[in-house]
Amino acid sequence: MQDKSSIEKHLLQRVREDMLDNLDEEYELEMDDRPDDEGQASLQDRQQRLQYFKNLLRLQGELVKLQDWVVATRHRVVILFEGRDAAGKGGVIKRITQRLNPRICRVAALPAPNDRERTQWYFQRYVAHLPAAGEIVLFDRSWYNRAGVERVMGFCSDEEYEEFFRSVPEFEKMLVRSGIQLIKYWFSISDEEQYVRFQSRIQDPLKQWKLSPMDLESRRRWEEYTKAKEVMLDRTHIEQAPWRIVHADDKKKARINCIHHLLTQIPYAEIEHAEIVLPLRERHDDYVRKPIPQDLLVPQVF
Repeated sequence: MQDKSSIEKHLLQRVREDMLDNLDEEYELEMDDRPDDEGQASLQDRQQRLQYFKNLLRLQGELVKLQDWVVATRHRVVILFEGRDAAGKGGVIKRITQRLNPRICRVAALPAPNDRERTQWYFQRYVAHLPAAGEIVLFDRSWYNRAGVERVMGFCSDEEYEEFFRSVPEFEKMLVRSGIQLIKYWFSISDEEQYVRFQSRIQDPLKQWKLSPMDLESRRRWEEYTKAKEVMLDRTHIEQAPWRIVHADDKKKARINCIHHLLTQIPYAEIEHAEIVLPLRERHDDYVRKPIPQDLLVPQVF
């Protein structure tokens, strides 16, 4: 029979293994960016990746503190992520939400409006996703679709386009007056970098689903999107909700810089919690665990 010291050492080892499993989640995400070249990576490259992981985990720890503060103070936060296709918006959203409670920090990624939604007030379908007290909502693209894809692709009229620019500053000021903190990010990448990322998606079967016909058409209309972006930034950069531009040619630096900046925008503080004590399990002499029927088990192939 094992003594108490051996049992405690075994449990401590299991806890360490569980923590390493959590770190593996981030490695799995990184494998999506850089497949099967570990043996070819230089020492400097490996050191840079290690530093990236350290910075990311530290910042994610701060995000957990921010989440606690948002809940404790009943703060409401909306963060918009805009930018060209393949600019890395989804990557940074994954890293922000990875270790947070999805009931507190959630993502709103709305599809194209249906026939009914097209008859509504333009902002109506976005309003349904705004946060309640103690919540953070990340919009993976937002109401700025009208100033970008809808304008370039001809999905809105000139009148609807101009009405958007008349309405959006007032809409955002109204959100801020209601107590919502609104933060807006534009992810900026170069022509060459987008070309490389699109080619990567074409070549990788695991990423091809990310390329839609609209994405391909946006590539052809690069210059039109540039003009639309410049007009949008100029006409919607307001004091109450200014735009922040993230240089995103380097994915890892973009993620770290964006998360670091986000943490500086919210006046959070660490919230003290009562010490958590795991209660002892009740044990009864007549307790017998029944065997699991074999037909219910998932085959252990690996």
